[in-house]
Amino acid sequence: MRRLLALLLALAAALLLGTSTASAHSVVVSSSPENESSVDQGPAEATVTFNEAVQSQFASLTVVGPDGNLWSDGDPRVSGSTVAVDLRELGPTGTYTIAFRVTSADGHPVSGTRTFELTTAGTGTPGPAADAGASTTESGGGVPLWPFLVAAAVVFLGGLAFALRKKN
Repeated sequence: MRRLLALLLALAAALLLGTSTASAHSVVVSSSPENESSVDQGPAEATVTFNEAVQSQFASLTVVGPDGNLWSDGDPRVSGSTVAVDLRELGPTGTYTIAFRVTSADGHPVSGTRTFELTTAGTGTPGPAADAGASTTESGGGVPLWPFLVAAAVVFLGGLAFALRKKN
């Protein structure tokens, strides 16, 4: 019995040590323009591509220029794992921020930003001032899985120890 208990304890420990945090949320794999790139002419649209398809409901994608105004034009479009928005002809040189918020296939919101630098001024006219409350940090959200796995292992091993104890 002791050998069986020792074997089960070793097996449980090996499973716990090999377990990593579950990460089923969508993550950005690319954007156009690429993050932190420099462009001399503004593109016709901005896109963010994720590692999996995202839900089309509640998707948000905006581009804010160095002047604090919106340079995105219209509603975002979702096609599988890519979200796109049209851009006005860009204006001042400087850093443009692509801000996104989408819902992963598992239902969790994912938001963040990507930036690019316009090196040659354009002649475009900006949209309205950007919303001051827009998200500027990327998040994966969700609760980590490992505390639940540890608790399950403790309960399992405690029940096993109780079941295998010597009867007095």
